[in-house]
Amino acid sequence: MTTNGNGNGNGNGGNGNGGNGKRSLPQAGSDPVANLPAIEGFPASEKVYVERDGLRVPVRRIHLDGGEPPFDVYDTSGPQGIDPHHGLPKLRKPWIDARLAAEPGGSRGNRSQMHYARRGIVTPEMQFVAIRENVTGEFVRDEIARGRAILPANINHPETEPMIIGRNFLVKINANIGNSAVTSTIGEEVDKLRWAVKWGADTVMDLSTGKLIHETREWIVRNSPVPIGTVPIYQCLEKAGGDPEKLSIEMFLDTLIEQAEQGVDYFTIHAGVRLAYIPYTANRLTGIVSRGGSIMAKWCLAHHKENFLYTEFERICEVMKQYDVAFSLGDGLRPGSTADANDRAQLAELETLGELTEIAWKHDVQTMIEGPGHVGMHKIKENVELQLKICKEAPFYTLGPLVTDIAPGYDHITSAIGAAMIGWFGTAMLCYVTPKEHLGLPDRDDVKAGVIAYKIAAHAADLAKGHPGAQDRDNALSKARFEFRWQDQFHLSLDPDTAKDFHDETLPAPAAKGAHFCSMCGPKFCSMKITEEVREMAKAQAAQAIDVEAGLAAKAAEFREGGQKIYAGGDDPH
Repeated sequence: MTTNGNGNGNGNGGNGNGGNGKRSLPQAGSDPVANLPAIEGFPASEKVYVERDGLRVPVRRIHLDGGEPPFDVYDTSGPQGIDPHHGLPKLRKPWIDARLAAEPGGSRGNRSQMHYARRGIVTPEMQFVAIRENVTGEFVRDEIARGRAILPANINHPETEPMIIGRNFLVKINANIGNSAVTSTIGEEVDKLRWAVKWGADTVMDLSTGKLIHETREWIVRNSPVPIGTVPIYQCLEKAGGDPEKLSIEMFLDTLIEQAEQGVDYFTIHAGVRLAYIPYTANRLTGIVSRGGSIMAKWCLAHHKENFLYTEFERICEVMKQYDVAFSLGDGLRPGSTADANDRAQLAELETLGELTEIAWKHDVQTMIEGPGHVGMHKIKENVELQLKICKEAPFYTLGPLVTDIAPGYDHITSAIGAAMIGWFGTAMLCYVTPKEHLGLPDRDDVKAGVIAYKIAAHAADLAKGHPGAQDRDNALSKARFEFRWQDQFHLSLDPDTAKDFHDETLPAPAAKGAHFCSMCGPKFCSMKITEEVREMAKAQAAQAIDVEAGLAAKAAEFREGGQKIYAGGDDPH
């Protein structure tokens, strides 16, 4: 059953923001989100809700012409028309409150989705995901219990619309946002968040390294309908005055708790960068390119001690399970160039990530594994096979990979090629790359370009894997294209605005939306128009052939009825 959206996004029994519906978000000086550009919806679309099991799960319904039924697509955009000063409705609050109320008095137990799954419980979050993915709640529960999927859902981020990351589900994509010491504001980052989820980002990472890291994150989390990830070591470095040597496990744990209290859903933690592995990077072409990896490498060398994120990993697990924050075990030694792909440093770290995964699972902490990076096409399959074997099928989450290093300014393309391949081979989530990769901080336009490139890659992977239903949208758009339903072709595309604008650059007249050609081929050379004509000719010829056959059959019957004489006048004269 489906119902139309009501415009305010308050579904699933949530109570909006509680109380008077206001929220005190931190402000630095003037209003940080004043004058944000409006986020327009998609043309010919509306948000509707699939109602099942007491849940209301959003989809975007695309209305089509030509008597075609409407087409529903997965929707990440979240509730619409919400004032960012107030934050999003707390969709999951009743579910979380009910679970916390069932805990023994005063306890701070394990609140992870894996913990519940391993006890046979299908949580409302799991059932919500099951409806989104068109599977059963029991299947979702079993994949989480097995460690083959994660459902990032911090108990302090009740605004999220639950989603799942695992190779037996739709391939997901992540968008990175966040300020730097050089540029951007809270308002710009909130705008990037809303822009990214409109175009289809399944999760968003706040990688802020500039001023007001805590405040920026608070605004992002409160306005995000998708899980938020961070790299906590960045804020630790800020607290340490920018000096990696001053970092400590106490500072790190304090930062984890601070961010978990805000509602961050998954942490990238570079616990696999071990002291013994750092020399393996000495002869690399591009050394250590991970910011977190380089920070921890410098700490290890300065103190000549093992990485405290590795030695104190179980203490970190204790924090994670109290809030249901998932691990995204960082690839701090990932290759930064195709020349360094699949080298000793990368694979040694991967072995350690496999070891840490089993420790995390011992604590029922959800875990995914980060991967490279820069990898030639011929080495991509090996990456996935090794990760699945070493990390016991924990979800793989990769940046790209970029398959060549020669295209700065176009690395959303070089990486989307690798992303499509690695997704096909079994990677569960793809971290987008924008055109600004290696060049600068992405702006609003770069975010969109990166998201669209990676939606293409993820969908191509779903098609290659034969994911149920993945082909349906392709078929609907192809049918609209062949039938010259231009508006439907635009509306079914990932970016309807760009598709329409490109068409209208040369054929802007309204009548052109009904034309059986575009400016590429013109009216005489359109293959699809010619194919239509060929089909009409074939139909006519088939009808004519049927008439001939009928005539011949009638003559044959007449011959038989006439005694089967060859000559009407009597016997053969010869």
